[in-house]
Amino acid sequence: MTAHPAVSLARSQRSLGDPGLRYPLHPPLLRGCPRTATADMVYPVEVDYAYEDTPADLFTRPMGGGGLERWAPLLPPLDAPGLGEGGTALVPLGDGLWIKDESRNPTWSHKDRLNRVAVSAAVRVGAKGIAVASSGNHGASAAAYAARAGLRCVVLTSAGTPPAVASFLQAYGADVFAVPQEARWPLLAEIGDRLGYHTVSNLTRTHTGHPFGPEGYKTIAYEIHGELGVPAAVFVPTGYGELLFGVWKGFRELRDLGVTDTVPPVFGCEPATGGPLAAAIRTRAPAAVIEVGTTGAYAIDCAAGGNRAVRAVRDSGGDALLVTDEELTRARDELAGQGVWAELSAAAGLAGFRQWAAREGDVDGPVVCVSTSSGFKDLGVGGTPLQPIEPTWEAVSRALGRA
Repeated sequence: MTAHPAVSLARSQRSLGDPGLRYPLHPPLLRGCPRTATADMVYPVEVDYAYEDTPADLFTRPMGGGGLERWAPLLPPLDAPGLGEGGTALVPLGDGLWIKDESRNPTWSHKDRLNRVAVSAAVRVGAKGIAVASSGNHGASAAAYAARAGLRCVVLTSAGTPPAVASFLQAYGADVFAVPQEARWPLLAEIGDRLGYHTVSNLTRTHTGHPFGPEGYKTIAYEIHGELGVPAAVFVPTGYGELLFGVWKGFRELRDLGVTDTVPPVFGCEPATGGPLAAAIRTRAPAAVIEVGTTGAYAIDCAAGGNRAVRAVRDSGGDALLVTDEELTRARDELAGQGVWAELSAAAGLAGFRQWAAREGDVDGPVVCVSTSSGFKDLGVGGTPLQPIEPTWEAVSRALGRA
């Protein structure tokens, strides 16, 4: 590694279906690799870099404040202004267990890391705006970063969007349309094609998503390494698998650059009512599309899987874990008992770890569970209305006694 200015070293897009296939860095291939795609399977592309020019002090300089600029050499060009994303807390829960609390990001979720780089791509290609299909974190985050970049944002969502998310969307001035779920993605593609909007959600049968998005998630691995070194394992809430892939890729880059010797196993934690990653691992398929059932973990209740997550699990020696709503609720309550209020979906990493540890026993070394978003984002948040009491010591004492 050599000393160079903190500019992007990104140079191309590389197919995950055929690593020998490369494409120019721009425009981003929003529908995956066209040359390896079939009617049933579309492979994503990933960003490749001039790794040989990585600054020698990139992983040893002080972490600094928030903002992905800290990692600019190993990210696509950051052409959109940021909001101080990243640099989230790593909270110890005891016995070598740590929580990477992504609710500390500007819009209270991990999606801010993705949207900083995805909206930057929209700025670079001169898009008129961005479009996203989401009922939760992704839409709120995309709207924020579009507003910050001065771009219009169309959000296709559902009438049942959680109140906190709806408030985000309204505050940022997004154009929000509640449409049936099955209509979202065809309409998203049409908005992109007809209006010249840059789509930051998936457009393909098997998930490919935005090719730059997981690059933002790599920075989670960089931050974990900066505080803990290489953990024994990482457990990640998993829907489409972009986050899982990004965390794995970050650790893979650290190893390939000679900063570390190993890559930790990464575990994708999915709702037991679905689980496209688990289905692909079980059948040895490159990706799977399944039917999903009913779960409170709406943010990771995905029918379409993608090859990114499959690759991360297989290459790292991890696994796909299916967690029930009961396990998710216990994990969410455990986090709350430690002062971390997580969305039900966000507790999937901890739920997966507890399930795995009960089966496998003690772990040699620190374990990190990623918690992706705030409990404010959950469905039905509002709680029981508070009942006033008489403002006297006697009344307070009686209430404490009942508690």
